[in-house]
Amino acid sequence: MTTKLARIAQIAKGNPKEKFTSLAHLIDEKLLLECHYELKNGKATGVDRVTKEMYESKVRSNIEKLYQDLRFGKYKPQPVRRVEIPKTGSKKMRPLGIPAYEDKIVQLAVSKILIAIYEQDFLDFSHGFRPNRSCHGAIKQLNEIILFKRVNWVVDADISGFFDHVDHHWMIRCLQERIKDPSLLRLITRMLKAGVVDNGVYHQAKKGTPQGGIISPILANIYLHYVLDLWVEKVVKKRLVGETEIVRYADDCAPRRRVQVAQPSYLKTAMLYR
Repeated sequence: MTTKLARIAQIAKGNPKEKFTSLAHLIDEKLLLECHYELKNGKATGVDRVTKEMYESKVRSNIEKLYQDLRFGKYKPQPVRRVEIPKTGSKKMRPLGIPAYEDKIVQLAVSKILIAIYEQDFLDFSHGFRPNRSCHGAIKQLNEIILFKRVNWVVDADISGFFDHVDHHWMIRCLQERIKDPSLLRLITRMLKAGVVDNGVYHQAKKGTPQGGIISPILANIYLHYVLDLWVEKVVKKRLVGETEIVRYADDCAPRRRVQVAQPSYLKTAMLYR
């Protein structure tokens, strides 16, 4: 599987316009089993209350059934269990989504495929939830900009409620820039539409990707790559006077510019400019 993903990454890097038409078949029993063993023990359980240890007691038969459900389109993700956790640096609470254990396996498998493709596209100033990157890298890059370049303005921006308000239609539209496999897109759509159980009450998911889900970070980066990163690179910089740079960690970003000018009108999507 590592070889197959490396080959996909190679193709994606060599041809930025390549659209992959056959990806779902990569999610086989071997990959699912590999993802199961990668998940950590002792984590919070979803609505099914199944732990890794419980799933592992019959792991071969469980993985075989999961694979067959995926293969024949019978797999349907369970609703995400929502809990509230303290928000760092604030008295507010942050909603956290906890998928069912089997859904964690599938999300991890899909994430591996998406990462192999989109890591070749992501821009260098994007640091959040990416392999071999961290918040320390984002801080270092920001420090270098402030220390060694001419800076007049630094703007700290946070997209309010980003994970809760991701537009599902545009999320799939972003994915279609690289993926034309209907089976994989259908699977991701089901994940987005699975819904949420909050205090025992089911809520339909019309928007958002639950913060806490394994697949949420890569989906967030893909979405922001098109609607923010490329927008800044291809549109904003051309309309501003002076140098402009941006450092982004997930939905937090720090644009830096030399001259204060009127903000350009927001473009609904920047994928047209990639």
